[in-house]
Amino acid sequence: MWPWIVMALLVAWAGMGAWQRYKPLPEGVSHAFPERLAAEVRFLADETWYGPSGERHTRRQIFDEVLAMIGQARRLVVLDMFLFNDFAGAADGQAFRPLSAEVTDALIEQKRRYPDLVAVVITDPLNTFYGGLELDHLQALREAGVRVVITDLNRLRASNPLWSGGWHLGPRWLGNGSQGGWLPNVLGPGRVSLRSYLALLNFNANHRKTLVVDHGDSWAGLVTSANPHDASSLHGNVALRFEGAAVLDLLASERPVANWSGVSLAGPMPVDNRSELPEKARLQVLTEGAIRDALLAAIETSGESDRLDIAVFYLAHREVIDALVAAKGRGVSLRVLLDPNRDAFGLDKGGIPNRPVARELHDAGIDVRWCVSRGEQCHSKLLLRRPAEPDGEAEMLLGSANFTRRNLDDLNLETSVRLVGPVETSALRDGMAFFERRWHSSPQRITSQPFEAFDDATAWQRVRYRFMEATGLSTF
Repeated sequence: MWPWIVMALLVAWAGMGAWQRYKPLPEGVSHAFPERLAAEVRFLADETWYGPSGERHTRRQIFDEVLAMIGQARRLVVLDMFLFNDFAGAADGQAFRPLSAEVTDALIEQKRRYPDLVAVVITDPLNTFYGGLELDHLQALREAGVRVVITDLNRLRASNPLWSGGWHLGPRWLGNGSQGGWLPNVLGPGRVSLRSYLALLNFNANHRKTLVVDHGDSWAGLVTSANPHDASSLHGNVALRFEGAAVLDLLASERPVANWSGVSLAGPMPVDNRSELPEKARLQVLTEGAIRDALLAAIETSGESDRLDIAVFYLAHREVIDALVAAKGRGVSLRVLLDPNRDAFGLDKGGIPNRPVARELHDAGIDVRWCVSRGEQCHSKLLLRRPAEPDGEAEMLLGSANFTRRNLDDLNLETSVRLVGPVETSALRDGMAFFERRWHSSPQRITSQPFEAFDDATAWQRVRYRFMEATGLSTF
């Protein structure tokens, strides 16, 4: 009987893996909201650069704005952040900004000052190592009356179906607990159970980084690539802060995720306004696969002498890479600024996927440069399109989504925003200026280095990248 039992288990494993990979998406995800008139849009950036003697310089805007937005809220705060902890991995001991404590204290203080304030924090179960840890700051938020939602990732499609088929048949139902862990926590202090690592192998994530608050009689929102994670406080990141109808779209995008845990988000619903927008800047909220569609549309509609500038932590998505190569063939001016994928909280990342991808882009004639990083990461996820015609419209796309299969193909939860408008729109100008500062390095302000600095991709790296991207057996 054993051969039949083994065969039945393998068939069940394969069948469950296929179902988890292709099951219907939960209602409300992978959505492109309407274009809205852009109101009070501001581009924000966290930047790190180096002086001629190697001294580190930083300029931080994003979480200063997050704290200010929380500090003026009276009715509602909805914060959805992927990493929200003080874990530092192997990089422990460095002088990181205590972002997790600052955000926690701001939420608790605002709830104390305004007891009727509805405050909801949505985060990824990686922060508790999938139920293997209790975090003091999350418990403090709960005790202060802040609703803490640990995202139910089982609702999502399988990023790693080779493992997830077996996971959903057995280990998933064992649950987890914060007592009795015997394995080291690779993310930080404490010990966790084997069940934490079994959950980790699914490689799913709520990777969003958003904030919605009431702002007087209106609403304000922020979408970013940055996390309130202490060890990420030196990373380079970007954000858009905005007001108006698009904020209600952002709030609507968070309702399904909160509802999975039985939390109902207050606030008005978006208005279905289909009237023709004026020829001014417009803002659009995008989630999951809709980000991929907008990204490909921006690249594929670029014509001769248009300019595309990209600054991204991970570039691996095959459709995006093919679209960039095709755009270069049409005469589009392309610049791609990449993280060398060297540093991950004190550990060596090995250069995958960016180094083999950079070689591919370079061979196609695309200009590639590397961020200068010394422990931190070039963590932005940014595309800028500038038209050749002076009276044409420019476009910016930024948010949480890296340009990878996991981030763009309805596997993670992701949120980005798309800003379209005249080139002189201030947020677009500021985004372009940010890219120029990062791209053009000088001896007094060292920010980037030429492609040759990390032109070391091996055949084995190329094979590993393609295999990892195709199967989901990866962390990117």
